Amino acid sequence: MAEEKSKALLFLISAPSGGGKTTLCEQLLASRPDMTRAVTCTTREPRNGEKDGVDYYFLDATSFLKRLQAGNFIEHATVYGNSYGVLKSELLGKLRQGKDVLLNVDVQGAATIKERAQEDPELRESLVSVFLTPQSLTILEQRLNKRGADSPAVMQKRLSVARQELAQWKIFDYLVISTTIAEDLRRTMAIVEAEKMRVTRSHAPTF
Repeated sequence: MAEEKSKALLFLISAPSGGGKTTLCEQLLASRPDMTRAVTCTTREPRNGEKDGVDYYFLDATSFLKRLQAGNFIEHATVYGNSYGVLKSELLGKLRQGKDVLLNVDVQGAATIKERAQEDPELRESLVSVFLTPQSLTILEQRLNKRGADSPAVMQKRLSVARQELAQWKIFDYLVISTTIAEDLRRTMAIVEAEKMRVTRSHAPTF
């Protein structure tokens, strides 16, 4: 008899800027072919090689606004003049196909998604949230310095935002203290496996 699959997860990973969530998400997707990322809508122009429906759903400003006014987005934001949003239908469509869905969002976006998910039984039951962070703000500052991508002024702004984000760790289901890429992945994979075995997501055994 074929083994029945457990219910799909909506797996949300968040971290302060420089916390390593993008790398972790890439590693997680590579390690779990049964997991797919949520494709985000955006009003920005496609970059070279990007494909609509694969990298993003590329919308004009009018189309984006109509979806926003209709309440189609579970979370949205404007960054550098471009709008971004995650469609509720995108998440539910993949979950109903039995696919685990990965969301890579900032702390503010995570709080919004958790709040909105409470309004929908399917999203509420499937949502698992993880906060990834270095042990301290000092270590985070060292990581940002190592990247060398920001001016001192931008660095201080990032750290100020990060301090506020770090204070939100208790709103998440799990806390992963970042050490190495391999260890971060191992711990996150353990969370995925444990959540897949929850009785609320499992089918009854046959005797």
